[in-house]
Amino acid sequence: MAPPSPVLAVRGSNGTLLLSGPPNCDEYSSFQRDNGKSRFVAFSKDGSLFGWCSGDKVSVVRVADGTLVQSLDLPKTALLEFSPLGTVLATWQPYTKTQDNPQGDANLQLWDLNSGTCLKTFYQKKVQGWCPNWSDDEKIAVRNVNNELHFFENNDFNTIANKLHLQKVSEFVLSPGPQPSKVAVYVPGSKGAPSVTMLWNNKATAVLVTASVEVDKSGASYYGEQTLQYLSINGETAVVQLPKNGPIYDVTWSPSSSEFCVVYGFMPAKATVFNQKCDPVFDFGTGPRNAAFYSPQGHILVLAGFGNLRGQMEVWDVKKYKQVGKPQAPDSTHFSWCPDGEHIVTATCSPRLRVSNGYKIWHYTGTVLHKEDTPEGAELWEVLWQPFPDGTFPERPIKYQAAPSELGSTEAKPTQAYRPPALRNKPATASSKLHEEEPPQNLKPSSGGDKQMSKTALKNQKKREAKKAAKQEIKSDAPQVQSDSTSTCPASAASTTPTCGDPETDKKIKNLKKKLKAIEQLKEQQAAGKPLEKNQVEKMQKEAQLLQELDDLELGV
Repeated sequence: MAPPSPVLAVRGSNGTLLLSGPPNCDEYSSFQRDNGKSRFVAFSKDGSLFGWCSGDKVSVVRVADGTLVQSLDLPKTALLEFSPLGTVLATWQPYTKTQDNPQGDANLQLWDLNSGTCLKTFYQKKVQGWCPNWSDDEKIAVRNVNNELHFFENNDFNTIANKLHLQKVSEFVLSPGPQPSKVAVYVPGSKGAPSVTMLWNNKATAVLVTASVEVDKSGASYYGEQTLQYLSINGETAVVQLPKNGPIYDVTWSPSSSEFCVVYGFMPAKATVFNQKCDPVFDFGTGPRNAAFYSPQGHILVLAGFGNLRGQMEVWDVKKYKQVGKPQAPDSTHFSWCPDGEHIVTATCSPRLRVSNGYKIWHYTGTVLHKEDTPEGAELWEVLWQPFPDGTFPERPIKYQAAPSELGSTEAKPTQAYRPPALRNKPATASSKLHEEEPPQNLKPSSGGDKQMSKTALKNQKKREAKKAAKQEIKSDAPQVQSDSTSTCPASAASTTPTCGDPETDKKIKNLKKKLKAIEQLKEQQAAGKPLEKNQVEKMQKEAQLLQELDDLELGV
């Protein structure tokens, strides 16, 4: 049986519609377009229900055949969300009060979708954290009320089953997956305490916490300071060591829960994949990027630079750590994976950008399959894929050949870095570059046991370099013996390459330098997006070992 085709919800000033899944992207026949200016749209977690608030009412329909499930007379509704099993609909409208009603009305409503009755209303003045947080089986729901957590069971919101008393609870996140449910809680300390973002992995075994302070006390950054913490449910904690200073732009877990990717550092930003021990596994080098997106199956990772960057995307096979493509989506304000793991959507939406609104549906190889430009005078506000239960779309073999399309590909053309006029006719040097670009490198230990140099190895290397420099200084201070023109070693005297006097050692040094030069060429090819063979990647992994061997041999040169 062929897997279903996900639909795409499109919301804008021209109304709300559903499109059939890629690559056709025609208007979905089972849904009648709503020409009203919808404020919000949402799918249920399994994608079977679709709801929207049009400014007159809130409507919920079944996606499969378009039949109406509920229509609620709620003209002021601004936000809505389905419970995980699609049994409860939460709606929120801005809190208001008048002279006649100084207390105002309860602005958070919870509705039974089967009967259409209101289960409970709450006062929820802040939009942040407005919706109850449910466990996946709906046995538990949690709300933050006056800085303490209220727990409800089995959607009975008239009885508080439990309370978590912690002074001034600021943030909380309930774990995904089966019972027992776990909750991550943040309680701020003194004034100036950091704000945090907490992210569970899919298996609910660990949380990544991004902590941000507005002021960097060291004075190193105008933009404040950020740190990334790893917390495991077994009590293990660690600070994720990020080797480049600067902001943390994005943190995302792999769907497998075994790895996570961090985009960080002053531009050009670095991106690194870490394992659950917080050890780096693969470093993607530097580039114009500020976001990372794993495919739903976890086999592809897209690194992208949106917002004030030019929309460059890097598509990577994360099993082979091989680049698939490098398309560009300039002026994009939105990116999301289709549940099938084959397609993506990028969009330029208002109010972030009020010109050139529209969306594109791509194949991950960089081919544009469908393009829709919003008409002049109209605005696009949102695009949203229909979700599906895990396992609906199996992982497919990764393609490196661009998918065929009449719209073609937007693969970025290689460009040269800007150089001042005074340097354009001169060879490039390190001092003439605006910044040093770092190529990708595999940091995972190879099967042969080659590892990234340890702190001890680096320390020993520095000692050898210092010893070597001292020997060179002693040699330069020693009296020079005038050699006759009829020296017994004319070839050595004419050579510009230093030797150690042992032909066998000289030969080894020459071979090592040749291998290191080949590795530098491979790095340049990889940085340019050229895919490397397995044996070429293995050669690059031996760079640290070759450098150490060269240092040892050159001590007497």
